[in-house]
Amino acid sequence: MLLTPQAIDRVVIAALAEDAPWGDATSDAFLPDGATASAQLVAREAGVLSGGEVFSRTMFQADESITTAVLQGDGEHFEAGAVLATVSGPARGVLLGERVALNLVQRMSGIATVTARYVEAVAGTRARIVDTRKTTPGLRALERHAVRSGGGGNHRFSLSDAVLAKDNHLAVLTASGISLTDAIIRARARISHTTHLEVEVDRLDQIEPVLAGGVDTIMLDNFSLDELREGIAIVAGRALVEASGGVNLDTVRAIAETGVDIISVGALTHSARALDLGLDLSIEA
Repeated sequence: MLLTPQAIDRVVIAALAEDAPWGDATSDAFLPDGATASAQLVAREAGVLSGGEVFSRTMFQADESITTAVLQGDGEHFEAGAVLATVSGPARGVLLGERVALNLVQRMSGIATVTARYVEAVAGTRARIVDTRKTTPGLRALERHAVRSGGGGNHRFSLSDAVLAKDNHLAVLTASGISLTDAIIRARARISHTTHLEVEVDRLDQIEPVLAGGVDTIMLDNFSLDELREGIAIVAGRALVEASGGVNLDTVRAIAETGVDIISVGALTHSARALDLGLDLSIEA
């Protein structure tokens, strides 16, 4: 739902303007006016597709007469050598859109692919893999769509969407002499009944005061596996339990097996490698 045509076009139009603010000097100088091109988006490695519509909209914004056919859906797995989309139209337009289209679909498919690995790693547990706000500025809607393409879930989209008190918020409360429980009760009274309220803790002794205030989710940040299990026992179903910090593909299974409900992973977006996809082009006079 976040990846609307309007959200896509805002990114694509800005990216094309950045890449060719006064047109494509090379294509304008070298290519005949009537040259046409056809191309295939080809996977150089296996992965999970995300950004098919973004790829198509980029080509359309480069030249409205370009025809793009996306051959696989977002979330579909593919092998190296798979043809993911085809493009045909004016050669200048195809080359104008090529780099931006590839950059975006490679980035999104890289995120989807690594997310799928995390989701597979926790299969059979109750834990759900979700992203964080550690996204590329301006690309959040695209990157979070990519997480969903890989089978993950989304945390709050922005600061406006939920109440999430983290360590810096709690430090301000401590310095102000306000108890954690009282602060949560006060916050609950100020927000809508539909607004989710979550609090991050980094010590076991903070859990009961947080629960006493009434929260929907409690985040256990950088807890050891034993501390996670003890924390879950203390919570005893009174709130959802989210684990964060120190999560990678080597640790995520053990974290999931403690019984947490949610595992938030910043690496899904801030450290994902772009997938190797290429646009194989043929030019006709």
